[in-house]
Amino acid sequence: MGILAAKAMKLEPHWMGKHTLFRWPYGWLFRALGGTPVHRDKSRNYIKQMVDLFEQSDRLVLALAPEGTRSKTDHWKTGFHYIARAAKVPVILAYLDHGHKQVGLGDMFCPGEDIEADFDRIREFYKDRIGKNPEKTSLVQVKK
Repeated sequence: MGILAAKAMKLEPHWMGKHTLFRWPYGWLFRALGGTPVHRDKSRNYIKQMVDLFEQSDRLVLALAPEGTRSKTDHWKTGFHYIARAAKVPVILAYLDHGHKQVGLGDMFCPGEDIEADFDRIREFYKDRIGKNPEKTSLVQVKK
């Protein structure tokens, strides 16, 4: 749904996924849909992989779901924050609000050193957004 919404807004979204998703027989499809395989083990440094991708493109839009799962969690993953800081690119908050039947882009900011302050801003933006499965909505906070 997010890829279709981005295409409707004339964006060329890219997304990252676990490298095993990009094997035969579906690898070609995921790449055609803007997917970039990443190796998430520490020795491969996926943040650097994404920063390198930004350095190779003038128009890269990287779409991430920072909850990192389809289940409820007590925190968001913070990789998006570190990727944006390292690549020196802004974060644009996007939403698929099923409760209000809206899709859109919202606040844009350059992440700073204070990740907690950035998460305060993000939490405020998403406070009235309703996901498809509200009971699975994760807390917008850094892992404690």
